[in-house]
Amino acid sequence: MKDESVDLGIWDKLTKVVLVLLVLSIVVGIVSLCVPLIQQNERMRTRNLELETQIQREEEIARHSKAALDAQRSDPKAIERLAREKLGYAKPGEVVIRFQEPTASTPAQ
Repeated sequence: MKDESVDLGIWDKLTKVVLVLLVLSIVVGIVSLCVPLIQQNERMRTRNLELETQIQREEEIARHSKAALDAQRSDPKAIERLAREKLGYAKPGEVVIRFQEPTASTPAQ
């Protein structure tokens, strides 16, 4: 048997180069389609974390408000404290002294 090798010359090399360039262009195309989706996914994850943090803050505020409301419904001392602080009420014979924050327009003495 003879070893017959046909030398295709430049055509064989050009075919290999074209195949490499074709594969490379397919990879670049796939990457160019995936990068915007990856960036959008990252933005959505960041937004999701922000919203979860906000939900936790709002739930804490709701728990605090519920506790305050429950105290006002059932604790007479809480109702008395609220009336004194918010409405300025006092028991008979007590004197109410109110302090005001100095405004920026009036100079401190």
